[in-house]
Amino acid sequence: MRSSLLNKMLIPGIALWAMALIFVASAVGQVSPYDSASHSSSQSSGSSNSATLPVIPGQTQPEGQNVAQPGTSGQPAGSVSSMVSSIGVGDLLRVGVLGAPEFDQESRVDGDGNLPVAMIGPTHVAGLTTQEASQVIRKKLMDGGFFADPQVTLFVKEYITQGVSVLGEVKNPGIYPLLGPRRLFDVISMAGGTSEKAGETINITHRTSPDKVQSVTMSRDTSEFAQNNVQIQPGDTVMVSKAGVIYVVGDVKKPSGVVMESGTNISVLQAIAMAEGPNTTANLKSAKIIRRTKGQQPQEIPIDLKKIMSAKVQDVQLQPEDIVFVPSSTSKTVGVRTLDSIVRVATGVAVYRAP
Repeated sequence: MRSSLLNKMLIPGIALWAMALIFVASAVGQVSPYDSASHSSSQSSGSSNSATLPVIPGQTQPEGQNVAQPGTSGQPAGSVSSMVSSIGVGDLLRVGVLGAPEFDQESRVDGDGNLPVAMIGPTHVAGLTTQEASQVIRKKLMDGGFFADPQVTLFVKEYITQGVSVLGEVKNPGIYPLLGPRRLFDVISMAGGTSEKAGETINITHRTSPDKVQSVTMSRDTSEFAQNNVQIQPGDTVMVSKAGVIYVVGDVKKPSGVVMESGTNISVLQAIAMAEGPNTTANLKSAKIIRRTKGQQPQEIPIDLKKIMSAKVQDVQLQPEDIVFVPSSTSKTVGVRTLDSIVRVATGVAVYRAP
């Protein structure tokens, strides 16, 4: 009985020792002393080909590492880095070096796009992002031997133009505050949205390139909204164009103006139909088109609306800013109505978009 009790106590202990020896043997067989040495060496060097580190302004990354940088092809459109505003003439910048508070300084970008920086002199930064400008300053400080590995910090403390101008066919044109980059739809929303006469073309003049105009065509296709929602920076000017409008006035049920969408045509019959047709007292034979040409006097084009409506003569295609005037047969003073009075009436009617 005593021997059986000893066996019960020794067998589990022997099994545990055997498992421990097997584990140690397997570990020794997988990692040799040379492998361990090389492994510890690689850890001490700090290199890893699969590591991905964030970009820190003014800091270089070790070779062999995949650095996630903004503006690369692998970055999706509309990311945060794509919204970074560029530096412009007159902007107030604050430049510093970590660990060197005596280097901190504030300067404005001069008319040539240069920023006066202590030790290195004027540095061209206009058109660059703050990250790109900090890298340029860092390189100059290292090339001049002023710092071995400076960590440069740079940010725009004040934009020379703190607003964006929204003009043209918007409900509330004016200058709106814009302290950082925004998108086109946000800026138009600040101005109350587009007006009833707004066209499909929006021209944008960027403060960094005033000689170049960026045109954006607003499409009804929702899949193109993201593409049209371009970046707007402080100091930019947004001009919403005016669409062509056809006016129908006189003895019709609903005197109004109809917006001509881009690439569409409107005939006399279509314009009359959008005005809900003529009244029973209308003089259809004496209708006319008043066409205003830039730099010239308005031109009268007589049309026989009765024959057009009965398909006896061909319908007439209208041009933007044309006025279709339908006189009343009961009035004896139709001929007295001058072109100026008709134009004044036309410009005062409500404008809407055709469905």
